[in-house]
Amino acid sequence: YDLISIETLDLTDMAKTKHFRKSIYDTSYGTFTRYLEYKTKDEGKTLIKIEKYYPSSKTCSQCGKEQAINLSERTFVCQCGHVMDRDLNAAINIGVQGLIKYVQTTCPYCGVGCALNLVVKDEKVVGVEPCKRSPINEGKLCPKGVTCWESVHSPDRLTSPLIKKDGTFVEASWDEALDLVAKNLKETNDKYGPRGFGFQVSCRTVNEDCYIMQKFARVGFKTNNVDNCARICHGPSVAGLSLSFGSGAATNGFEDALNSDFILVWGSNALEAHPLAGRRLVQAKLKGIPIYAVDPRLSTTAKIADKWIQFNPSTHIALANSMMYWIIKEGKHDKKFIDERVKGFEELKKTVENYKDAEAIHGLPLAQVKELAFKYAEAKNAVIIYCLGITELTTGTDNVRSMGNLAMLTGNVGRPGVGVNPLRGQNNVQGACDMGAYPNVYSGYQKCEVAENRAKMEKAWGVTDLPDWYGVTLTEQINQCGEEIKALYMLGINPAVTYPDSNHVKRQLEKLDFLVVQDIFMSETCQYADVILPGACFAEKDGTFTSAERRVNRVRKAVNPPGQAQEDIWIITELAKRMGLKNFDLPTANDVWDDMLAVTPSMFGCLYEKMEKPESVIWPCPTPEHPGTPILHREKFATANGKG
Repeated sequence: YDLISIETLDLTDMAKTKHFRKSIYDTSYGTFTRYLEYKTKDEGKTLIKIEKYYPSSKTCSQCGKEQAINLSERTFVCQCGHVMDRDLNAAINIGVQGLIKYVQTTCPYCGVGCALNLVVKDEKVVGVEPCKRSPINEGKLCPKGVTCWESVHSPDRLTSPLIKKDGTFVEASWDEALDLVAKNLKETNDKYGPRGFGFQVSCRTVNEDCYIMQKFARVGFKTNNVDNCARICHGPSVAGLSLSFGSGAATNGFEDALNSDFILVWGSNALEAHPLAGRRLVQAKLKGIPIYAVDPRLSTTAKIADKWIQFNPSTHIALANSMMYWIIKEGKHDKKFIDERVKGFEELKKTVENYKDAEAIHGLPLAQVKELAFKYAEAKNAVIIYCLGITELTTGTDNVRSMGNLAMLTGNVGRPGVGVNPLRGQNNVQGACDMGAYPNVYSGYQKCEVAENRAKMEKAWGVTDLPDWYGVTLTEQINQCGEEIKALYMLGINPAVTYPDSNHVKRQLEKLDFLVVQDIFMSETCQYADVILPGACFAEKDGTFTSAERRVNRVRKAVNPPGQAQEDIWIITELAKRMGLKNFDLPTANDVWDDMLAVTPSMFGCLYEKMEKPESVIWPCPTPEHPGTPILHREKFATANGKG
C-alpha cells in the first residue's frame, strides 16, 4: 500500500470513482479509524491516513464529534469508525452554509410511512434521497415519494395572512389576523354556544397539529364538533374495526404478510396506490404465497394475483356472508377460537344462512365463492388486506365488520401472518384519528361520553364541563352551515374540491358567518374564507405521522416556511393565548407530543427518543420500556370483555 495524508487526497476524484470501501485496522493505533482503503482508477490501492483534517460539515451521530468528512453527496467517513460505509443518514448536519445537508423525515403522501432524506442546500430543499436504514421501505421510494419535495418552494405558496375586505383579500400582519379570528370566535361562542362551531383538520398534517386543534376546540369552546377527513375515506375502518376488535387500527404490519400462507386483497390496488406496501405483495408472490384479489375491476394488483375474483360493485357484505356460510357449512371455521374468544357466533350463523347462493346479488358463481372461502379458511395463516374499495361506500362500516367476521370465524387474528389490515389513504389518516380529532373520542380513542375520561382531561387541561355529547361529523358540519353551524375553522382541508357534491359544499360555505382556513396554498376553499392563515408544509415543521401499521414516524424540519408563514402549532397556540386559554404554552412539537402522551395511556411509551431508531415505535406502547406492539389481539381483543 501507498500511504498518503488526507490533505493530499483529491476527494472529488475519490467520489467520482465510487470505490470508497472500509477502514483498515492498524496495530500502531489499535483502532480501525486511522486508515481507509481506497481503490484508485488504475485499480491500485491507496491507504488514506486520517489525522487532523476534519471539516465541520457533519457531526457523527455515533460519537458526537465534528469529525465527519464528505466524500460525495451520499457517503461520508468519520474517525470514530462506527459509521464506515454508511450513508449520510448516520450523520447529523450542523448547518455549514453552502453545504448539502440531509434531513431524514417521513413521506407526506400515503399511509405506508416511508422514510426519506430531504436534500437541503442554501436553506432550500433541492431533492430527495432514499433512506436505506428504514425497515419500512428499505431505501426504496415510489414516484410520489421521489417528487414530494417539488411543491415546498412553489411560487404559489401562501406567504402572508390574508383578510377579506369588501370581497377582496388583502395582506395583513399576524397580530391583525389573529386578533380578528379571536374576536369573531369569541362573538360566535357568546351568541351561539359550543354547537355553533365546527373544526376540521387534515389527515396530511402531523399528529401534533391534529392534537392541538382538537384540544383548542374542546378547551376553548367546549365543543366536540371536531373531525378529520378520514370521515370520507377510512372512517369506516375506525368504526368497523373498533366494533369487531375493540381497536380501530390494523392488526398486523406490512412486512408481516410475508409470514402468511394466503393473502386476500380486497378492494385495494396497492401496487399503484401504496407501491411500497404493494412491494410486499410482490415479495410474497415470489415467495410462493397465494394471492387472491377481490375487486370489480382488473387493477394492476389484481393482475399479479394468482386469481382475480370479479364481483358486482358494492356487494361486499353479500359476498363475505356467502363465504362465511360455506365455511360454516363445511366445518372449516375455528371452533376453539370462537368458543374462547368470540361472541355472537349463533347469530352470525343464522344471518349467513340467507346467503347460501347469492350470485344474483354479488354476481359470483357458486363454485368461485366456495373456492375463495375454502382457500382462505384452510390456510394455516391467512391475512386480509383492504383499502377504499371497502370503505368508501354507504355500507363502509359494515363492509369492514364483514372482514373482521371472516377473520374471527377462521381464527385468523392475533399471530404472525394473519389479521385484517387497512391500507390508509393519506399519510396521517391513522394519526389524525389517534389524536382525538374525532367527534366522540379524545386521543387514544378514549370516549368522551365516559365520565372518567372527561374528568381526566379536565384535570390535565385545567378546565371544567367538557362536553359528553357526540359532536357533529365533518359532512354534517357542511350540511348545517348557516343553521346550527355559524363558524368553521379548517386546517389543511379543501372541501370545495374533495368532499362529495362540491357544488353543495360551496353553497353551504357561503352561508357561514365566519370561516377561517389555515393552509399552505390558496385552495378553492380559501375563496370562501374570511381569514386565511398561512401554515407550514411537512418539510417546514417537526412532528410525527402514524402509518397504517400504527408505526409512529418522525417528521423533521428541514427549512423555514416561506415569507411570514408560520408553523401550525404556533398559529393555534397564539390564538389560544389571545383567547385567554390556559395550558397552551406548548412552543414545540415535542411539547405538544408530551402533552398528548400525558393523557393517552396506550401511547405513553411512544417517546421522541425511541422514534430516533430506524424502526421507530408501534403503538400500543404503554411504558417507556415497552418495545411496542406490532401484532394486536394476541391474547384477547380490546373490547370491554376481551371478546370479539
